[in-house]
Amino acid sequence: MGGVYERELRAVLAGELKGVRAVTKSCSEIERACAMQVIQRPFLVVRAPGSGSEGTGDLLVLRGDMCFPIEVKSSKYPKQYLSGRTMLQYEALRSTGERCGLLPLYAYRLKGVRGDSWRIMRVEVEALTGKLRHLSRSIPKLPLTRNGTPHLDWSQGMPLHRFIALVCRSDGARSIDTGMTSVQNLESVLEFTN
Repeated sequence: MGGVYERELRAVLAGELKGVRAVTKSCSEIERACAMQVIQRPFLVVRAPGSGSEGTGDLLVLRGDMCFPIEVKSSKYPKQYLSGRTMLQYEALRSTGERCGLLPLYAYRLKGVRGDSWRIMRVEVEALTGKLRHLSRSIPKLPLTRNGTPHLDWSQGMPLHRFIALVCRSDGARSIDTGMTSVQNLESVLEFTN
């Protein structure tokens, strides 16, 4: 069943109109407008060979200005705790991110939710440079349990439409620092016209 959600996210990030429309069907106009930006600046999205193997994530998302591995998770529960195999995947993603200078991400889909059902969270890595370092400041990291173990909490992730608005801008890394202001500007313009 996980492959269904990998394909869903792949279609969106690849800028496929049909995929973006399917995911944003129950979203607000603002959320839909943000998500549609990926059609103008799509990514090459490759399903990682041996998906789920150590450090690769499920999807490798590439564009001339950035690249990141994404581990896709889905659940009907808003929180998912990492242990055993999933903790090994997390550690391998973190290690690969540090070794290769990449920003590994988790895409968490909550089943049965209307609106934007995807949330994006980052794996904490050191020594990022350039655009990825700026981008990492805007994306929430996986929260920690009381014991200090990372876990997925859908309510603390960045909605997919905001992530797309952040990474699909054309005016360079400077806009990443102020990424949320343009989304807020879009929201205020759309509210004013309604």
